[in-house]
Amino acid sequence: MCLSVFSYGQQTIYGSIMHDGLQRDYILYVPDIYSSETAVPLILNFHGYGSNATEQMLYGNFMPIADTAGFLVVHPMGTEDVLGTTHWNVGWGSSTVDDVGFTSALIDSLALDYNIDFDKVYSTGMSNGGFMSYTLACDLSSRIAAIASVTGSMTINQPSTCNCNHPMPIMEIHGTADATVPYDGYYLFEPIENVLNYWVNFNHCNTDPTVTEIPDTDPNDGCTAEHYLWPNGDNGVVVEHYKIIGGGHTWPGSDYDIGVTNQDMNASIEIWKFFSKYDINGLINTTFVEHLNGNEPEINIYPNPSPSYVFVDNDFENPINYQIISPLGQVIQTGLIKSHHYKIDISENTGDYCFLRMEGRVYRLMLVE
Repeated sequence: MCLSVFSYGQQTIYGSIMHDGLQRDYILYVPDIYSSETAVPLILNFHGYGSNATEQMLYGNFMPIADTAGFLVVHPMGTEDVLGTTHWNVGWGSSTVDDVGFTSALIDSLALDYNIDFDKVYSTGMSNGGFMSYTLACDLSSRIAAIASVTGSMTINQPSTCNCNHPMPIMEIHGTADATVPYDGYYLFEPIENVLNYWVNFNHCNTDPTVTEIPDTDPNDGCTAEHYLWPNGDNGVVVEHYKIIGGGHTWPGSDYDIGVTNQDMNASIEIWKFFSKYDINGLINTTFVEHLNGNEPEINIYPNPSPSYVFVDNDFENPINYQIISPLGQVIQTGLIKSHHYKIDISENTGDYCFLRMEGRVYRLMLVE
């Protein structure tokens, strides 16, 4: 059962499925650029305790990013606990609701109507939704490629029972002044340091992180941010942490301030940049993303990763246009491939990667210093 609301070509779909005898609701956002001809990523975006799907859709907003990057984002709705409060069953209450089973069923239900890339299903969420993402990493890892938690943690002792079955890219975004899910833990919640150490060890990442200060572009937001990176895990995965110094129980970059909210970064953008590097098998190097016609010319792109340029060896009969696209889907460079051995300068691009689009194909180019 679903109801669609159309706006400028996008679709915001209010739907529900039956699971375990319960009607489970969700809100799905489908960007205008979605095409059923191409399998696309799916982001699960879980709300916090006492919140709802609509609030999370607006507060932890991925919709403008989906409009250019082309993924689907679904906002599941939790059920009421014994106190009448919406929640996700992550093991720190008396709930018996099967939210893991519901999530798996929701993925399958959406896949009946949309071309979802099952290798690129990701989970994120706010607070209780962050806990839910860790729960999926432990209990539904065969369907989850990476997770990102904002102001969430793991339930106390959950690391000792976690049953993740593949290297799991992890991002945790958390304020040091979070009074709801304290950074240093609580009798129900693991300290953030413990959570990060667990996943660093599980993934066999470097144990000494690289620490970078995020530029304090908004000195009036009452907090600053540091980025911690533990690289070189199995299958190329990493653990990342944005430590919001003085930050509260909030979603960085949100337009809906409900406390000390960092505005030096946008959590939604950083989460998508993180997710888009990985599929269920780990780090994506050169990835065939889409193919829009039946002709398949021979193409070899190298070196990849590269610090400044790539060569495109090809058997094109005529010159063809190409585009370099940012991780957020913006065209940042165009040109014409004029020979069978053509060099493209990518030295002016920033970030860890970009995309090369040509002949109906999109390739990921990894950038290294």
